[in-house]
Amino acid sequence: MKLSADDQQLLDELCRQNNVSRDKVRKLLETVYEYEFKERRTGVYDALREILKSRPPAE
Repeated sequence: MKLSADDQQLLDELCRQNNVSRDKVRKLLETVYEYEFKERRTGVYDALREILKSRPPAE
């Protein structure tokens, strides 16, 4: 999923303000986007749940 520079900046700012992982939010958005045009979205909630349960990458 390609975000414009303005959208990326907004996402970064919102993640910082809400103390959430930018990478995790990007993964969630990308997953929803992948399922968006599928005829059946079977598994989307499981995929999102796995992302939410995952640990943030070590920095």
